[in-house]
Amino acid sequence: MKNTLYITLGCFAFLFSLNSCSSDSDDESIDDSTDEEVSTELVVNVDPDYFTTDNLTITTVPCTLSDGTETDCYQIVTSSTPTDHEMGPWCPDNITDNAEAGGIWLDSGEVYDVDGAFIQNMANFYNDEKWQMYDDNGDIYVTETEDDCINAANPNVGTEYENFCVECIPSYITDLTQTWLIPITPVLQSENAYFSTGGGGPMTASTIPSTRGVALNGIEYSAPAPVNNILSAYTLAPFDDAGGHINVHQGYHYHAATGYSTTIDQDDDHAPLIGYAMDGNGIYEMLDADGNESTDLDDCRGHSDDTRGYHYHIDAAGNNNFINCLKGAYVIE
Repeated sequence: MKNTLYITLGCFAFLFSLNSCSSDSDDESIDDSTDEEVSTELVVNVDPDYFTTDNLTITTVPCTLSDGTETDCYQIVTSSTPTDHEMGPWCPDNITDNAEAGGIWLDSGEVYDVDGAFIQNMANFYNDEKWQMYDDNGDIYVTETEDDCINAANPNVGTEYENFCVECIPSYITDLTQTWLIPITPVLQSENAYFSTGGGGPMTASTIPSTRGVALNGIEYSAPAPVNNILSAYTLAPFDDAGGHINVHQGYHYHAATGYSTTIDQDDDHAPLIGYAMDGNGIYEMLDADGNESTDLDDCRGHSDDTRGYHYHIDAAGNNNFINCLKGAYVIE
């Protein structure tokens, strides 16, 4: 099978700490080191041929993983703009505009169209009369410049941007690139690595990444959008119908997967592949060809099968989430 191999996972395998497999038994006379149950897990390599190539380059570089493994990684350099679907729109212009004029909003597990009616109804939706994002003519207050985009997206946004719909557009990021490092061969771990808090972007050397992974079009699967902070400033920063929006530091990035980006269908009607997590394990859509969700997912939203090995399934778009943690080691340098 192309790009696959098997690794042995045991308590005393050289990839894991000896201490992580210590026995909880109170009977120190029992020596079960020779009776250790050993399992095998299929590991599937990242396939670079699945990525789009119009907006990114992929090279092989040496790297070190979080468990100390020295290996090879794919270095993915991307323009941070997709070529397989349009970006935007995000904010409608008037409260009479339909859903085609705006994007979407994620709240409490639901996906809402940000059309004119949604903007008009925000005071009722959030039970707060301070929401008034349009003037007497029904025209919606929308950021218009790059400076407005930057200032309105600031965590300490000023009151002058209250009741603005924040719209950062592709022309603000024409010179921006992002670089991602993903191990070619996933190295599964005995303990999950739960994501750090905060915004997305490339990881630092000493922390668990907040970025979940990279779509097959090179776009970042970002950490959950800080919707509470956005709303507390009385601003709205919609996502487009693909689940993405722009800031000038991350470029265009996703907070939900809604079926717009490149997918790789599976011969067995399994959910399609849509990207790779930062540990090199595949990320697949939530539902299979019959519309069913897997019922045996672990805390990370992953499980294994005999074709794809260990892999993840994304969360529902309305949950402002992709996966919850990493089962494999991630790149630290």
